Amino acid sequence: MADHSEQTCRQVDTSITRVFELFGKRWTGPIVSVLMQRPVYFADLRRAIPGISERMLSDRLSELGAAGLVVRQVDEGPPLRVAYRLTEAGEALEPALKELGRWADAHLAGPGGC
Repeated sequence: MADHSEQTCRQVDTSITRVFELFGKRWTGPIVSVLMQRPVYFADLRRAIPGISERMLSDRLSELGAAGLVVRQVDEGPPLRVAYRLTEAGEALEPALKELGRWADAHLAGPGGC
C-alpha cells in the first residue's frame, strides 16, 4: 500500500503548488508554447498571442526568466532587438505540456482551432 504520511502528501502538494503558481497565471502557457517552437523577438511574440498587452507580456517573461525557464537575448542590431528563448529547463516542459494539450483535446469542451 502507498505511503500517505503527512510529509509525503505535503511534498507532492508543494511541487504541484509551485508549478501552478507559475503556470496558473494567465498567458504563461501560451508564451511557453510559442517559445517551444523557436526563439522569438518580443514584438513577434506579442503578435503571436492575441489579447496580451505589452506590459503583461513583459511581466510574464520576467517571471519565466526568474524561474529559469526563459532567457532574454539582445541582438545589438541596428536596430536593437530583444529575443526570448527557452532554457534547457524550459525545453524539458515540452512532453508534459504536450500531454496536457492531448488531455484537454480529449476532456475539455470548447472551441477548437486557433
